[in-house]
Amino acid sequence: MSVERATVLDRAQAALDGGGGLVLTGHPGAGRSTLLSSLADRFTSGGHRVLRCRPARADQELPYLGLIDLLAEVADEELGRLPDAEHALLGGVLRRVTGATAPAGGGQLLTLRMALLRTLTELADGRPLLLVVDDAQWLDAPSADALSFVAHRSAGTGLAVAAAVRTGPVGGDDPVVRAVRLCPQPVTTLPVPPMTEPETAALLAEHGMAWPKQRASRIRRASGGNPRFALELARACGEDGGPVWDEPPTPTTVRPLPETLRAFFGRWLAALGPSARRTLLAAGTAARPTPELLLAAGFEGAAADLREAARLGLVEPVAQGPVRFTQPLTAALLYEEATPKERARIHRALADAATDPVERAHQLASLSRGKDPALAALLCEAAALARRRGDPAGAARLLLRAADHTPEDGAGGGSPGGGRGPGAGAVDLRLTAAEDALAAGDYPLVRRLAHRALRDCRTPADRVRAWVAVIDSSGQAVAEVSDVFRHALRDAEGEPGLLAQVHYRLAWRSWLAEGSAVRAHPHAVRAARLSGRAGDPRTHQLSLTLQSALEFYLGRPEAEETLDAALASPADQRVLYDHNGPAYLRHRRHLLHDRLDDAYTEMRALVYAVRRRGSPETLSQCLGCLALIEVHRGRCARALDLSRQGLRVAQDAGISQGPAWHAVAIARAAGGDLGDALSAAEQARRHSEDDDDRLFLPRALYAEGHIRLIGGEPRAAVRLLRRVRDLELAQGQGDPAMRRWQSDLAEALIGEGLLDEAAEVVGRTWKQAARLGRRSVMAALGRPRALLLEADGDPDAAVRVLRRTADQHQALRYPLEEGRARLALGQLHLRRCDAEAARRELAAAHRLFEQAQARPWLAQVRAAQERQTAADAPASASLAAVGSLTEAERRVARRVAQGASNREVAAELVVSVKTVEAALTRAYRKLGVRSRVDLTRAVLAAGAKRL
Repeated sequence: MSVERATVLDRAQAALDGGGGLVLTGHPGAGRSTLLSSLADRFTSGGHRVLRCRPARADQELPYLGLIDLLAEVADEELGRLPDAEHALLGGVLRRVTGATAPAGGGQLLTLRMALLRTLTELADGRPLLLVVDDAQWLDAPSADALSFVAHRSAGTGLAVAAAVRTGPVGGDDPVVRAVRLCPQPVTTLPVPPMTEPETAALLAEHGMAWPKQRASRIRRASGGNPRFALELARACGEDGGPVWDEPPTPTTVRPLPETLRAFFGRWLAALGPSARRTLLAAGTAARPTPELLLAAGFEGAAADLREAARLGLVEPVAQGPVRFTQPLTAALLYEEATPKERARIHRALADAATDPVERAHQLASLSRGKDPALAALLCEAAALARRRGDPAGAARLLLRAADHTPEDGAGGGSPGGGRGPGAGAVDLRLTAAEDALAAGDYPLVRRLAHRALRDCRTPADRVRAWVAVIDSSGQAVAEVSDVFRHALRDAEGEPGLLAQVHYRLAWRSWLAEGSAVRAHPHAVRAARLSGRAGDPRTHQLSLTLQSALEFYLGRPEAEETLDAALASPADQRVLYDHNGPAYLRHRRHLLHDRLDDAYTEMRALVYAVRRRGSPETLSQCLGCLALIEVHRGRCARALDLSRQGLRVAQDAGISQGPAWHAVAIARAAGGDLGDALSAAEQARRHSEDDDDRLFLPRALYAEGHIRLIGGEPRAAVRLLRRVRDLELAQGQGDPAMRRWQSDLAEALIGEGLLDEAAEVVGRTWKQAARLGRRSVMAALGRPRALLLEADGDPDAAVRVLRRTADQHQALRYPLEEGRARLALGQLHLRRCDAEAARRELAAAHRLFEQAQARPWLAQVRAAQERQTAADAPASASLAAVGSLTEAERRVARRVAQGASNREVAAELVVSVKTVEAALTRAYRKLGVRSRVDLTRAVLAAGAKRL
């Protein structure tokens, strides 16, 4: 399940806790029923009673069928407590009393509704009650009226109602408004989010279409992320390379929609008047449809037509900017059903009205057939403008059309970027379009264009350029295209500029796929030298940046000088806004020197620029890095938001998600839920392993080990963090500040009693950090050093080390690290029975974690404070009371007293959280206590033998 859908479920559950209403909205096939079912399952496992009904279209004419289905699982004896008149009417409506008739007149209707209200109120009194109404738009009117009566009179009863409703062509009143009437107040309305690209790929695979990510991405765009629409489109396009419904329609790309979708959207469009239909046809045909363009093109009623379309839900309400269809396929159907003459008139009108060169070129190209060098030149100029505006996807489309109008015998230009101007050959244009598509994240298009160019091009330069496009489109999964390098080196032989491009990518392959920074470094050095000799500033700057990154990782002192050389090189816009460029690496240098605010400022500016003109991969990487910086700065809520944004970008673009999931895992470990954090870390590991990405795999494993350590699982943490160490050392890591796993590994080893190994990790890391001046790394090593001193019988020295560690982190402005040091110090004082010192340090840690909104760490501090309170105060429960607990209650009480959360206890005992809560409630009652603190006192008083 995607982050967005999981978030909707969480919000839905929160909205219904304690009663109220929820309405899930979405088009047919959007996944409303699946989400509603998942929500119902959550409430069932949480102890709620759940009653469900799912009416069909034909049920609208069958009175009270909705109530019959909804109350089908309510036993007759549960209805038997009603007064006779109410029981007779309700039983008759439910077809449980023979000979009964439907209520006639207002008095009997009132009696029936009071009976339903009384029944549902009594059911909710026994345990929380949730009513689930799926496809509420088809609920028969008598059932809807009765439930509406109950909804308006059930405040404070704990009754909750969750309804799912279809948006689109259902006819009659607004279905969402009707669904809201079924729900008690307050009512929350949530739209079902579209599927992500991975969800689309998984859905297709479940139905026997295990297609590559690229094709799944196009299906997702065309379907708007709707599961049913995606399946219909996928079945229709078969194996011919994917649909084209996600692109602006033209006479040469239009293709019929599947019949089922034609019927659905046809019913929806049938509600449009003739004028509005023509206006929407024009809007769907324009590259950037604005009300002003439509008015200039002769559609005088455009404003009223768009209001009508918005009322029907076909387009979003137009306040300013372009017209946006709520479902992309409506525009495709309008264009498909238009006659060739209608299409030509629309294209001509838009071309004549357009003041924007990009719009005009698009429309003129749709009117032209055959080779037309003048039109190709116009399209090239429009593509250059689109590129300057930060629209590489639009530039790629325009260049492809320019190539179609360019004679093939003009192919074979040869220089990178040659297709950026008029007069270029068709191959050159397609290769430049591939480079623009790469910037836009359209990797399927990149590969198609590159492979076509390889069939047509005649020069080594063009061939290398095509091979490079294939390599770059692989993203983190560069191991998948290993064979390409052999061909690229053969075609580049004897040409320094071409060899530089290949060696730059060979350096990345060595680091990513082979896991060796040592082997990568010579390739980066050679690429920098060759590109400098060949006068290729872009490759030169990229190669110097990679060389510097490798030198930082290897712990080589020349890294600073190499980065300065990269920053001083002539700037290329594409390098400037790239996660492999020197501006990105400069933020890493700030982090190495503990300049957190400088790193934040640098990365925030880069994110702003990349949002406007960078690639999705770069944006995802930058958002993830900004999230990690915010974790260092102690801004956990902001880190969570940024990491989710980065993951959404990666999922939407269909690129490798390993780095994005890693950022989510670290952010959740700092400020979210540890169970969710662990799930994210496991996702990061799986994606990195699937891509054979050895550069990010250690980071994913570190996140998992870090979370296990926080969660009190040192054995699992040791296993994972040892693997991180082995991978990092094999890659050649020489600067411990590049990947900060060392102190966590040492702490986990100490937790397992492996003191000698922990001391070796601390000693080796300390030497590296001291040589390079990595102050925060040396400070973080203070925690395991203190634990080793304590284990060696010198707690006083341990206290001094931890105080110094906390002070160092405070000076460097790492609030979470300072909080961890003060928490460790408080726990050490607790073990030394120094209550006053423990209270002081734990209070300081509490303030730091509370300010940072670091929920997992805050829970640990509170557990330590509860243990300290329990140690200070006498127990309030007798041994006899403790002895009255059942075995299950004793296990729960013992773990809670030790500081475990309800979720952690549930995981250990393999039961639900609700079961733990119930056992805890019974233990409270038997022991005569009212809080976890009192429970801890009781457990301490009873002693370990009794529990």
